[in-house]
Amino acid sequence: MTKLETKFMGIDIKNPIVVGASNLSQNAETLVKMEKAGAAAIVYKSLFEEQIQYEKIQMEEDLHEYDERHAEMISTHPGLKHAGPKEYLLNLKEAKKALSVPLIASLNAVEKETWVEYAQLIEETGVDGLELNLYSIPGYTESEAAEPENQQIEILKAVKKVVNFPISVKLGPFYTNTLSVISKMDKVGVNGYVLFNRLFQPDIDTDKEKHHIPFNLSKEGDYKLSLRYAGMLYNNVQGNICSNTGIYTGKDIAKLLLAGSDSVQVVSAIYKHKPEHIATMLEELESWMKSHSYNSLKDFQGKLSQTSTKDKFAYTRAQYIDILMNAEEIIKKHPTG
Repeated sequence: MTKLETKFMGIDIKNPIVVGASNLSQNAETLVKMEKAGAAAIVYKSLFEEQIQYEKIQMEEDLHEYDERHAEMISTHPGLKHAGPKEYLLNLKEAKKALSVPLIASLNAVEKETWVEYAQLIEETGVDGLELNLYSIPGYTESEAAEPENQQIEILKAVKKVVNFPISVKLGPFYTNTLSVISKMDKVGVNGYVLFNRLFQPDIDTDKEKHHIPFNLSKEGDYKLSLRYAGMLYNNVQGNICSNTGIYTGKDIAKLLLAGSDSVQVVSAIYKHKPEHIATMLEELESWMKSHSYNSLKDFQGKLSQTSTKDKFAYTRAQYIDILMNAEEIIKKHPTG
């Protein structure tokens, strides 16, 4: 019998499939279905500080819209205060009760103080860990490259100082040197790295000449950037490596594990094929392992990482040298006509 046990952000899990943060986790019935299908851990929908702040402002505007419309009436509503993250924290507790597999919270904050505050509140719910979404989109030409990186390291230090449960970082790929940043995070004591955050990409409707927000699910094969970095990080960091984006089959999981990942996160595959697809992916992974005579994930994890492969440039090569040098042979194998 094949053994699929591995680790995710330092937590022992029964197999490498973790359901990533999404609206899927808000439905209690779907949570249970994902666990029954074989999900080894689930990341709950993210808490966004920006959303809370926006709701507070909107609430204040609504409450005071008709103030002072009458000489003897200052306000039309009693003093009310926005609940902040309380609803999210309550939902977390309920989700934790519904599951036997690890439940991980997810946090997107803005200020260092609120990263710390919300992390402490989340730990009190009893969840098994916290995924911090750290990324930076350049918005000003005056900003120095190291500025957001240093800020993120300080946030991690502050959070790690006040909580005791495992912390993982889901980060974007847009750093001057992603490997260097992860190495610095590793020294802070981060327990895991999720590669990578799929950030919003703007689009334009040419008919209406307006910006619009597309809902883009990942496509099969979109995991290649994650595979590259997993291959380079294997055996070079203490935290566990979790790959995501475009992972749809058991063989996709095998590829990421061969590169050096400990686990994978899936979301789009579940949106497209329902929670039951998790069981299909696990069956495909086990079938592949049996065909290669592997009894456990450790038998092949990192087998094709940068530290293990004979091609030392497999993960650092930036250009299609082989294609350029063998163009005629490739054309014969893949005729366009």
